Amino acid sequence: MKPILLLSVLATAAFAEVNPNISEAMDKMIAAKEISGAVTLVADDEKTLHLGANGFADLENKASMESDALFWIASMSKPVTGTAVLMMQDAGKLSVDDPVSKYLPEFKALKDADGKEVVVTIKHCLTHSAGLSEVSPQESGDVTTLKDLMPLIVAKPVQFAPGSKWQYCQTGINTAARVVEVVSGESFPDFLDKHLFQPLGMESTTFYPTEAQAMRWAVAYKRTSAGELEKTGLMFLGNKPITSRERYPRANGGLFSTAADYEKFARMILRGGELDGRRYLSEKAVKQMTTVQSGDLQTGFTPGNGWGLGWCVIREPQGVAATLSAGTFGHGGAYGTQAWIDPVKKRIHLLLIQRADLPNSDGSDIRKAFHEASAK
Repeated sequence: MKPILLLSVLATAAFAEVNPNISEAMDKMIAAKEISGAVTLVADDEKTLHLGANGFADLENKASMESDALFWIASMSKPVTGTAVLMMQDAGKLSVDDPVSKYLPEFKALKDADGKEVVVTIKHCLTHSAGLSEVSPQESGDVTTLKDLMPLIVAKPVQFAPGSKWQYCQTGINTAARVVEVVSGESFPDFLDKHLFQPLGMESTTFYPTEAQAMRWAVAYKRTSAGELEKTGLMFLGNKPITSRERYPRANGGLFSTAADYEKFARMILRGGELDGRRYLSEKAVKQMTTVQSGDLQTGFTPGNGWGLGWCVIREPQGVAATLSAGTFGHGGAYGTQAWIDPVKKRIHLLLIQRADLPNSDGSDIRKAFHEASAK
C-alpha cells in the first residue's frame, strides 16, 4: 500500500487544497482493487475546496492519475441535457409541459401495445416517466444523428401510460435533446458548445474527444473473478476509439469531461444559473429542474429520491447519501462517476472513476466512502 500512498501524495502535491480524509479513502479503495484511481473534488459557490488525484489512470503503463484526466461521465450528461431544455424554455422556445409531437411530428404516430395513440410531454421525458421503449446499440446501428434516432423510438410501443410510473429511460433524454435541436436550429453538440461549454470555459467537455484529449483519458476497468482489475472498453463504442465520430451524440450519457470542467457547470447551477457575471438560466428554471417533478412516483437506484428535470433529487438522505442535505440534487454515471450539489451546505461533490461492473454505481461503497470523507 505504501507505493500507492506515495503516488497519491505526489499526484496532489501541486494543489493548494487537499482533504487528507478523501485522499485516504480513495487510497483504500485503490488498495482493495475496487478502482485503479480517482479524481475527487469538493467546492462551494466561489472556489475549489479540495482537488485530489489518486492512483493510476492506466495500470498497464503505470501512468499516474492527474487532476485533468478525462473521464467518460456517462449519465452525468443527463443534467446537462436538462439544462439545455430549460435554457430553451427560458428563451420562450418551448414549455416542458408541451407534447413532444409539437416539435417532432413523427411522435404523432406514437402508440401503445394496443395500438392506441399516446401523448408524451417533454417533462415525461426528463423525469423518466414517458414509458418510451429503449433502442439498443444493435438496433441503432450506424445512426449518427439524433434526428435519425427518432423514428426508431417511435416505431416501438410505449410500455405504460405516460406519467403513471418511473422507469429509467435513455430514449426519453435523447428525445428531449432532439427537441432542443429543432427549436434552436443547431445540432445538440453545437448548441452545448456555443451556449454552455465555451462560455463556461469547459474546454474538455465533449461527445467527441480529440486525439489530444484522448491522451488524458482514464482507462476503464472491470474486476475479474480473481478480484483483479482488467482493462475494458466503453459499452457504447464497440471496438471504435473514443475519438470516433461515427455515433450519434448520446444526450443520455455520451459526454466526456474533467473535474474542473464539471465543477464550472455545477457552480453555475449552485449559484442559481449565473457564473462570472453571465446568466445561463433563470433562478426559476434552476429551481424547477432541481426540485422534485415526479410527484409521488417511486424513483431512483437508491432509496429516498425523487426526480427533477434531468436531475435526481434527494428527498430523504440515507445510506450512501446520508451526509448530504435534503434537497441535494445530482446524478451518477454507469462507470461510477458521481456529481452532487448540496444547496443547503453550498457544496459541490465530484467523484470521477472508471469502474465498469459496479452492481449499483449510485449505491457503491466508493461513493459512500467519498461522501463520508468529505463530511469530516
